[in-house]
Amino acid sequence: MPQPTPPEPIPTEQLHFAMPPRHESTDDERQYRKERLAAALRLFGRFGFEEGVAGHITARDPEFTDHFWVNPFGMSFKHITVSDLILVNHQGQVVQGRHHVNQAAFAIHSQVHRARPEVVAAAHSHSTYGRALSALGELLEPITQDVCAFYQDHALFDDYTGVVVDEEEGRRIATALGPHKAVILRNHGLLTVGDSVDAAAWWFITMERSCQVQLAAKAAGKPVPIAAAGAEHTREQLGNDLVAWINYQPLYQQITRSEPDLLT
Repeated sequence: MPQPTPPEPIPTEQLHFAMPPRHESTDDERQYRKERLAAALRLFGRFGFEEGVAGHITARDPEFTDHFWVNPFGMSFKHITVSDLILVNHQGQVVQGRHHVNQAAFAIHSQVHRARPEVVAAAHSHSTYGRALSALGELLEPITQDVCAFYQDHALFDDYTGVVVDEEEGRRIATALGPHKAVILRNHGLLTVGDSVDAAAWWFITMERSCQVQLAAKAAGKPVPIAAAGAEHTREQLGNDLVAWINYQPLYQQITRSEPDLLT
């Protein structure tokens, strides 16, 4: 009996692989960023990153680059839609929308966006495990593959002076962040940045989970660290914003399919 002919491999160029889109106009890019921002905020709500009115994600406007889009003060992450987002200028004034801005959001994020012109988005919230690790004043250690994305690419703002409401404190946080993708704010929480909303949101989500793993591992025993060379190599594989964007896409698909109203 003749052997059946195995199916031919499909050419790689015919396989679908999502990549960040290119935009025809600033209007298209603005709409895209706003949709990704609303989706990221919904995900933060789903993951329990809310604590009262604390927490914010910002996205730089593609045309007015010293302005940023942000969630309205006092509105639940779980309810935010694209039309709820507000646009804030470099002086902290709302120029589009009908809600107030969180002054802490302006104080921190305006200085981060000013210091890092390549950063499109920044995320900060009072997540449980991020706050727990920040209370210890510790950095993340290279104890898992995923956390190596942050190896020598995150910092500690080793101070606490109360709720951040002035620009000078925001500048100090931006200075501590430096060129890195994330900073742990001692006794406060986490802040991450990226060249897209998707990247900044992914870094925050996976950083929060890495905090949880580190706390659990240390509570259970003595973690075995990954050697420096291995951690650095893994960071080169996993630690860039394109990889973050790709990792984030399943989460974006989940939230937009289950909660499509967020795009209105």
